[in-house]
Amino acid sequence: MAVVETGSIAEELGIEPGDFLVAVNGQAVEDILDYMEWMSNDEVNITIEKSDGQIWELDIEKDPDEDLGLTFEQPIMDRQRVCRNRCIFCFIDQLPRGMRSTLYYKDDDWRLSFLMGNYITLTNLTENDVKRIISKRISPLYISVHTTNPQLRQRMMGNKRAGEVLSILKEFEKAGISIHCQIVLCRNWNDGAELERTLSDLWSLRSIVRSVAVVPVGLTKYRQGLENILPFDAGSAAQVVEQVERWQKVCRSESGTAFVFAADEFYILAGKKFPSYEEYEDFPQIENGVGLIVKLVHEFDEAIDNYRGRNVVAKEVSVATGVSAYPTIKALMDRVQQEMGVTVHVYPVVNGFFGESVTVAGLITGGDMIAQLKGKNLGEALLIPSTMLRRGEDVFLDDITLEGLSASLGVPVVPVPVDGSELLETIANLDKALRDRRE
Repeated sequence: MAVVETGSIAEELGIEPGDFLVAVNGQAVEDILDYMEWMSNDEVNITIEKSDGQIWELDIEKDPDEDLGLTFEQPIMDRQRVCRNRCIFCFIDQLPRGMRSTLYYKDDDWRLSFLMGNYITLTNLTENDVKRIISKRISPLYISVHTTNPQLRQRMMGNKRAGEVLSILKEFEKAGISIHCQIVLCRNWNDGAELERTLSDLWSLRSIVRSVAVVPVGLTKYRQGLENILPFDAGSAAQVVEQVERWQKVCRSESGTAFVFAADEFYILAGKKFPSYEEYEDFPQIENGVGLIVKLVHEFDEAIDNYRGRNVVAKEVSVATGVSAYPTIKALMDRVQQEMGVTVHVYPVVNGFFGESVTVAGLITGGDMIAQLKGKNLGEALLIPSTMLRRGEDVFLDDITLEGLSASLGVPVVPVPVDGSELLETIANLDKALRDRRE
């Protein structure tokens, strides 16, 4: 155990950091999923090995949803499963040298898929893994399908086991294990007729497939020695949107759900109008950049009436965003200026670090912002989307800190969740946001 929570059952029992959980109900704990399952009972027996070698057997009565208050050194109580693929489109293989080591780690662990929504490829599953998923009814899982053509999937993923994807999904279908799928689309590889085949195969599994996201491959400027992949342009992106929307019509007519969704980036590249807010249903693929802009605008529209004519302390602020989101953010901030009387400067940051073809805000580095925003009129503060930062930390991909960016630009920098209402609230209460950052 790494941490024993103060006031918890574990602390009351005398369990301490450094002790080792040997077994629960007489069974060795394979990973956090075993622990979670067995701890859901109101009576448990645990075996603890103390740091001095003593063995304690403890019988515990508790509420079924009550935790013991233990945090483990390994969050999943086991080593993470690593990726065994050599995908032609792998973003990690396109990173430059010299970045922090954690960015080069390729996880492909089905347990993290269930616990955190990480996408997995199924190529490193053992027979025991499949049995555990089915016996524990682990749902939903998030699966990177890419293509259901066995030979093409093997080729694209550089793994002989990649062609087994449909047979594994059919086992999940028999057991009722629900899944969300993503297709990273590579031009002239798995698009067109191959995408049609993949969507058809996944539609035949619609009893368990909750949603499918079609997202464009991300290509950086560091692809020396890697497979040649063409970026999507306006024409090829429009073909993808049209193909997905044709499928949506069929799926809605047969089941009442769109089933498959194209990423925002395809609509932006194609210059096509986004679907309505309602057409994204419950936004099942929002983490894949599907419906993010429509949701942001909807939240903004619903909240703006609360700020119209309101006394706002801030007079001039700035917002930095990616090239793809710039037109949307600029239009929203023009409305802020009109309705709230706050001058907002919106700056699109070109991605010099990864290459100009990478246009999403979440991959912008602190260095690019310093290079492009230094000397610009930034007002009282610079607002940035929180997706630019490493989760839970004030650090950009290039290890520049939020504090370092603020010092370089000479203004406070405030990260804001990608939420239209939160963006308005931050502007309207900028003094509070700045106070919260200082604290």
